[in-house]
Amino acid sequence: MIRLAQVDDVEVLSDIERAADAVFRNEGMETVADGETMPIPELLRYQREGRAWVDTDEVDRPLAYLLLDVIDGSAHIEQVSVHPSHAGRGKGRQLIEVAAEWAKQQGYAVLTLTTFADVPWNAPYYARLGFEIIPSDHITPGLQEIRQHEASAGLDAWPRVVMSRPL
Repeated sequence: MIRLAQVDDVEVLSDIERAADAVFRNEGMETVADGETMPIPELLRYQREGRAWVDTDEVDRPLAYLLLDVIDGSAHIEQVSVHPSHAGRGKGRQLIEVAAEWAKQQGYAVLTLTTFADVPWNAPYYARLGFEIIPSDHITPGLQEIRQHEASAGLDAWPRVVMSRPL
């Protein structure tokens, strides 16, 4: 079941992110696999602002989550993570659809994200969900700032792209 994240969920989200990032090791991306998870205060901010959703199991324990920002007047997926033990079951897609519906109801026309270009469960996956790569000369200032932050964190060791999907 997908629902808004609760305060009690927040610590589990770090565990989900850590487990989901570990699969990057299989792609030779140890820096990503061993990177820092989002700090708890940041996760709590998303939860407090009503822009954090979780997909839960039968006992209401989070298995996947999505965090949404607003960047340059568009809804922006900051993070979507699915615990690897539940990957391949549509949980990420379902979370993205919930976020897209929320964004549409809020009056946003576009959903954006940044991701790795060549990792199968990144850009190719998002393309199957209707996202398209934004040409570099059309990337908005806020998205450029996100990309600069990603580059300073070492993520540009692998090709990254900015993608969008009209709502």
